[in-house]
Amino acid sequence: MSSAAIFETLAIPSVMGVLIAGIGLMAITPEEAKNRVRGIALAATTAAFAMGVLMFLRFDWQRSDWQFTYDATWIPSIGAHISFGVDGISLPLLLLTLFLGPLCVLVSIGEIEERVKEFHICLLLIESALVGVFTARDLLLFYACWEVMLVPMFLWIAVWGSGNRIYAAVKFLLYTLLGGVLMLVGILVLALDYHYTTQQPLTFSLDTLLTHKLSPTMQIWLFLAFAFAFAIKVPMFPFHTWLPDAHTEAPTAGSVILAGVLLKMGSYGFMRFCLPLFPEASQVLSPIIVWLSIIAIIYGALMSWVQTDIKRLIAYSSVSHMGFITLGLFVFHPTAMAGSLLQMVNHGLSTGMLFMLVGLLYQRRHTRVMSEYGGIAKVMPAYAAFFLIALLASVGLPGLNGFVGEFLILAGAFQVHWFWAATAAFGVVLAAVYLLWLWRNVFHGPITKPENQNLPDLNAREKWLVLAPVVVVMFAIGIYPRWLLKPMEPSVLAISQKVKATQTASNRWESLPKLGFTKFPFGR
Repeated sequence: MSSAAIFETLAIPSVMGVLIAGIGLMAITPEEAKNRVRGIALAATTAAFAMGVLMFLRFDWQRSDWQFTYDATWIPSIGAHISFGVDGISLPLLLLTLFLGPLCVLVSIGEIEERVKEFHICLLLIESALVGVFTARDLLLFYACWEVMLVPMFLWIAVWGSGNRIYAAVKFLLYTLLGGVLMLVGILVLALDYHYTTQQPLTFSLDTLLTHKLSPTMQIWLFLAFAFAFAIKVPMFPFHTWLPDAHTEAPTAGSVILAGVLLKMGSYGFMRFCLPLFPEASQVLSPIIVWLSIIAIIYGALMSWVQTDIKRLIAYSSVSHMGFITLGLFVFHPTAMAGSLLQMVNHGLSTGMLFMLVGLLYQRRHTRVMSEYGGIAKVMPAYAAFFLIALLASVGLPGLNGFVGEFLILAGAFQVHWFWAATAAFGVVLAAVYLLWLWRNVFHGPITKPENQNLPDLNAREKWLVLAPVVVVMFAIGIYPRWLLKPMEPSVLAISQKVKATQTASNRWESLPKLGFTKFPFGR
């Protein structure tokens, strides 16, 4: 496989998006144009996924460094490069992104009938930007891909969303733009500090900046600049308020991408940048992140329990599940960190599938209010079976993917601090409560609404092309997770060792008084 494989994977959706833009100039009927747009988008996303599978098959599991690298000069005057690569941290998230691409095209059939061309152009641009985010080795390139993704996602929510979509789209944009601006300031300060301290040419290369030694105070402030952007994207409590609105109003594909991949940009940013670039600051501030994660786990679960809108319930469940991921990252135990990375994939699959299923139900019934349902398992048995599998994966049933990630996170956290693990484990119980409550209210009991008596069950496309592939992957991870854990191990271990190398009593707390902080209770 050529060294430009990642660049080609990123370019395929972008080039096909340009091709789709020209379809309106052809002398064909509107219906033929829609079908042709969907066909091109499906071919592009499938080809990109095939490239990702080839990279996975040829990936060297024993190495922790970058593979399939591509580097070209971008802005010579400031030392910026178009530099891509894949390691054990980015590979699983790259595969998840490329896997969900074709499914988003397929699940949108029947839902998106207006501005079909523009919708799929946005989809392809989002996929290209996400590939760039997860493979960029240059901080300025990472920031560019991070921001490029915002515009098509904003349009997805604002144009093809439902209800109060403009409010949700603007809120999403403002939150993420604010975080992005702070991250850009942090990137510039980091690069300039390297330039003036070492008298070397200005660079944004991640590999080069990882070798740069920062003062404890500088690390704290730069960590906060990066972490604010990542915390909004995760989203961590209390920066989560944009998420339920965005999920509720977004089209089905938008919710799938939001839950499946976009939230992982934040947790990936913590793991890729905050931990290795600012290891001392990560140690100092880890109790704050851990406790915010635990609050998110409990708060998100309790908020899910009181929702009446199915989609909003699943949105709040994402706040809870993402809390487990950030908890695992900031206990700095390699088992928990590997579990967090695996759980990023697991959450993308199970929650993404739940949003697909809610979208398919909304197409049939045009409501997401739980009280409007009841007993639909009788008329939609195939739909109910797929929903139950996705629900049990989110609960963490052994044999499905969700169990493995949560178990590793809690096992690693318990070895660091039992109280953290015990408190977070309560969130698993709450997840079972609100998800089984959802299952009972929607699928069981008598059918009290006449509109539900003749609901059509899943068709062949929905069953075998959209949902079945996700189920296969969920069982593959749940039964034999080693095939996905093994490529992660060298890279995760390298980050864990780098952070732990700075773990001494002197450097953990010496910077806090300078910022007015005091030591947190229940710390390490």
